[in-house]
Amino acid sequence: MAFFVEVLVGGLLAGIMYSMVAIGFVLIYKASGVFNFAQGSMVLFAALTFVSLVERGLGFWAAFGVTLVAMLLLALAVEKVVLRPLVNRPPITLFMATLGLSFMIEGLAQTLWGSEVHGLELGISDTPFEIHGVMVSQFDLFAAATAAVLVTVLGVLFHRTRLGLALRGVADDQLAALAVGIDLRRVWGVVWAVSGVVALVAGLLWGARVGVQFSLSLIVLKALPVLIIGGFTSIAGTIVAGLLVGAGEKLAEVYIGPHFGGGIENWFPYVLAILFLLVRPTGLFGEPRVERV
Repeated sequence: MAFFVEVLVGGLLAGIMYSMVAIGFVLIYKASGVFNFAQGSMVLFAALTFVSLVERGLGFWAAFGVTLVAMLLLALAVEKVVLRPLVNRPPITLFMATLGLSFMIEGLAQTLWGSEVHGLELGISDTPFEIHGVMVSQFDLFAAATAAVLVTVLGVLFHRTRLGLALRGVADDQLAALAVGIDLRRVWGVVWAVSGVVALVAGLLWGARVGVQFSLSLIVLKALPVLIIGGFTSIAGTIVAGLLVGAGEKLAEVYIGPHFGGGIENWFPYVLAILFLLVRPTGLFGEPRVERV
């Protein structure tokens, strides 16, 4: 039982890391209906910028501040220059634009900082410690606490402020929001800026866990099952789905994997996602899309 609990807790904490990436998708999709495939590249750009500045002699907080400004400028530039002119275009056009944007951001990162692999230290030990016979990683607990703070801040921002009210209005009906005087460009700009901040936090955590390398942008593929299961419009659903995916893949690898020769951890989340698409296409907390015909 202690081993089962240890695997379960490890999976739950890993799932929170997946949710950190998926939150960026949800913010943009909820506000503009755009599936931002470039979110993974933004995570990479943030981590690579931060670690490169640190290696060039900047202190931790100075590098964090410069990277934060860079991510805000990048997110706002993407929204204004690339996506705003494509408003009201077919969804496939917007998706292809973000797909191309993903490669552009990766190319920009490589041009600025090179393509070497970097180790990223946040000063948080990954040494496990024991709680009632269960070994828990200190880094995973730190990541979970960071995610909790981030979700709390986003919850207050989007449910207790006028900006949050405007965002929910835009998410429900863009034309109606425009009719009552909501500035769509301002809302989209703020959402993209917040998404850039989320990418920075996720980039630092994932960079510290797996190293800062260009394969880090592929973390977007881990976020897809989380989005499908949780629903593309729910931050709470993203957290719950991340926990399900993280726990499911770890338990499946330990208890089912030996019957398949191992290695099912990488594809088991997609099995869960397909099952949800068949049974509940909108996800756990997703809102059914109603269209007038």
